Amino acid sequence: MKENNYCLTNHWRERTQMFEDLIKEMERLNSQSLSVPIDSDEKGYTDKQCPSTECEFIFKVNEEDWKNIFKDEAVWCPLCRYEAPSDQWFTIEQVEHAKAEAFTVVQGKVHNALKSGAQKFNRKQPKNSFISMSMEVKGSFHRTYTIPAQAAELMQLEIQCEKCNARFAVIGSAYFCPACGHNSVTQTFSDSLRKIKAKKDGIDVVRKALIESIGKDEAELTCRSLRETCISDGVVAFQKYCEGMYEGFGKIPFNAFQRLEQGSQLWSIAVQKCYNDWLSDEALAKLNILYQKRHLLSHNEGIVDSQYINKSGDIAYKEGQRIVITDKDIDSLVSSLEKLSNGIKSVCSNV
Repeated sequence: MKENNYCLTNHWRERTQMFEDLIKEMERLNSQSLSVPIDSDEKGYTDKQCPSTECEFIFKVNEEDWKNIFKDEAVWCPLCRYEAPSDQWFTIEQVEHAKAEAFTVVQGKVHNALKSGAQKFNRKQPKNSFISMSMEVKGSFHRTYTIPAQAAELMQLEIQCEKCNARFAVIGSAYFCPACGHNSVTQTFSDSLRKIKAKKDGIDVVRKALIESIGKDEAELTCRSLRETCISDGVVAFQKYCEGMYEGFGKIPFNAFQRLEQGSQLWSIAVQKCYNDWLSDEALAKLNILYQKRHLLSHNEGIVDSQYINKSGDIAYKEGQRIVITDKDIDSLVSSLEKLSNGIKSVCSNV
């Protein structure tokens, strides 16, 4: 009886040994960290997302620049300039993918340890024994390696910071460099003009959608308002551009760059160039009319008065009429502002 008890004890000891692989694997897992690779897209950009819950803006950064230019201490959101350490900029999709991969790998290692232990246990069983046991863990060996998080689709607008040379890409607009936080005046102005063009080009689509939902009258009022805001947006964007580029040349009188003549005089003093050097007389006269139309829209509901006629020289209207903004007006404004901004940028880069 004593001998039988001894043999039975050995069987139970062997059964316990079946879990040795599992115990060792759990100990290894407890002391290891799991890393999930993140793929870059075909242009070498990796996805990032603003960690601010108020923003969550998604953008891309050049993979090499992320290693060589970006700093661990701080990264900035290109849209809202939220600042956080570099390890907080994973996208929500990347985090979810990493969690799923971690679960899959751990599950696979536990399964494989159990299966390996069962196989060892079965091989140790004596043949033709009075007591015989076998253990089975169903299924084949599982995957224990991670699959990289895939990159999102390419983003068309690629930007290189003029200050630190970091490369990044966005959809829509970007106002700040994610590597150094620099606010690019030229990039912001370029984005503003793109948005004006997009707003103008999308008016017909908006009109069709609004006619179906709220009717022709409201649709026409909305589309008219969209055209008018294009003029205001352009004037304000150019004002901010000039104020940014003029830094270092002296103090700027309040709203000076909302007025073409005063703005031109300031640049003439600073760089010995004025608006007449970058625009023809005809184009400058047309731009002046658009600036005066913007003033009417902002301060007189677009109703023509004697002050407008005197300052603009526009003989197409009489007092009491309401001005009309056309697509040609918007195209003319954007074209002239682009020429002026390019001229200013060129002379400022040589100062």
